[in-house]
Amino acid sequence: MSRWQELTGGTSGEEYAARFDALRRSGKDVHGEAAFCQALVPAGARVLDAGCGTGRVMIRLAELGYDCVGIDLDASMLDVARTQAPHLPFFQVDLAEFDPATLGVAADFDLVVAAGNVLPLLTPGTEATVVERLAAAVRPEGLLVAGFGLDAAHLPVPPTITLPEYDAHCAAAGLALVDRFATWDAAPYDGGGYAVSVHRARP
Repeated sequence: MSRWQELTGGTSGEEYAARFDALRRSGKDVHGEAAFCQALVPAGARVLDAGCGTGRVMIRLAELGYDCVGIDLDASMLDVARTQAPHLPFFQVDLAEFDPATLGVAADFDLVVAAGNVLPLLTPGTEATVVERLAAAVRPEGLLVAGFGLDAAHLPVPPTITLPEYDAHCAAAGLALVDRFATWDAAPYDGGGYAVSVHRARP
């Protein structure tokens, strides 16, 4: 069982969506991740939203002209995503078992994004496997982008993965670090408790 499932019991979709709806109504920008991705690859690019949840990031990217696929393990989150965007492809998949071929999806994504603390909320011990699976879905010279907390102030659970460990998993999967930021607004990384990492697949 993933740490996310332990936290939520698999019934968190409506509550999660309502939290972001409230932020949006208050005037907060809830599309920082999509804007970050937009700056990396042009409209029309193929994007995999890994751990897509209720589809917030993917739906916005689709609105901006991207060819998107979403995968997540939480059925309640996917129910919300499918209700909000029934025309988009969402699949219920354990990231540690993700195989694009079984879904009829081409493994040539220009960008794979894992937002929302996906890595620290995986089933413990599966981090390297998940990175390997996601890297295998990226086309040569494509990008893997992941943002996640590194300390108790930025996570709902104790930290389980460090940046050196994550970089090592990426390197083993054929990905090289391109850049690292402190926020989805691309603020420079200063060694703080949250990081957005951009890795590129080998040619």
